[in-house]
Amino acid sequence: MANTSCFLLQAIANRYDEFTPVEKNIADFFLNDKPTQELSARSIAQRLFVSEASLSRFAQKCGYKGFREFIYNYEQSLQADRQTSLNAMTREVMATYQGLLDSTLRLLDEDKICRILRLFTSHSQIYLYGMGSCGIAAQEFRLRLMRTGLAAEAVVDPHIMAMTAALADEHTLILALSMSGKTREVLSAVKLAKEHGARIVLFTAAHRQALRELCDEVLFVASTRNLETGSVISPQFPLLVMMDIFYMYILHTDYAGKSSLLTKTLIALDEKTRFAAKTERAGYAAQRQKSEE
Repeated sequence: MANTSCFLLQAIANRYDEFTPVEKNIADFFLNDKPTQELSARSIAQRLFVSEASLSRFAQKCGYKGFREFIYNYEQSLQADRQTSLNAMTREVMATYQGLLDSTLRLLDEDKICRILRLFTSHSQIYLYGMGSCGIAAQEFRLRLMRTGLAAEAVVDPHIMAMTAALADEHTLILALSMSGKTREVLSAVKLAKEHGARIVLFTAAHRQALRELCDEVLFVASTRNLETGSVISPQFPLLVMMDIFYMYILHTDYAGKSSLLTKTLIALDEKTRFAAKTERAGYAAQRQKSEE
């Protein structure tokens, strides 16, 4: 028999409809309560007000020779779970990440992504606005766009935001990042750029009508309670996930051409790394030779 609680509890669940009312009472005990102490047949029989013979029949229906074998495997599974179980804090973080990924999938609007992509390819000047963690995401996205041949500038300083917005025109595309949809510096620059004819795309978790009216396109990203404080996970995570999805769309608009550009950047970075390593080795050798003299 497998010694994992998942297998054992699944065996109970699979046969649940076959159990008598008494056996269902026993099944509920193991499925819901998951007892860890006082697991003798006598103790459990007294606790559930059933006979030991009922426990034996229950175990046999679950595929075991008797209750002793069943409880032995159950105890083994508890020990294995204790050895492999994650810390509660780790589980909380992982569950938060998974929840954000699931929400991203539900929010995904492929038609909207394609419309935004056309804006990127039809404008000669692209600015990425963001403050704080959104600014970090903007800088990351700028590098990724650069490697596909799209020249964009990440603007994370409010004064430069204001100046670029004042100089914007119909050839300008602004990609604004604000999880809360309330970042004053970003919204102020966006309004100014809009007045000068720029097209506006907003990545945000805020579902407010005023933002839809301000922007040409609003791409909603996943969020969770208190995400902006970074108390559990990095606030820019859902932004980066959506940007990764958007990046794949960009890459596949002209896969051969974009892949060629990406390869060129990788070669350039590799050559720079080799040059730096060679320079470091030369410097080390010269220093060693000097010390020997």
